[in-house]
Amino acid sequence: MNDDALMRGRVYGADHDDPDPGRRPGRVYRELVAGPLDGLLLDVTGWSEQDLADGAALPTEIGAHGAGGRAHYGPRPGDPRHWDWAGDSA
Repeated sequence: MNDDALMRGRVYGADHDDPDPGRRPGRVYRELVAGPLDGLLLDVTGWSEQDLADGAALPTEIGAHGAGGRAHYGPRPGDPRHWDWAGDSA
């Protein structure tokens, strides 16, 4: 299995040593599409409707700005279960 296949279904922020880094029962997720976090799931359990509409700037070391950078994702029009990448920032 290649690295891309291993990342699909992994929850953003899951510990790299976690033997089961996927979905957990009773949790709500959004799939991140494109950009440095492509294929990861974001746990949005408990987020307000406004927070869900706003999207998220997620810390990542693998974006355009390296350590300390953020990848910006927001809901896809007509398909809010998928969040599209909008770019990186420092």
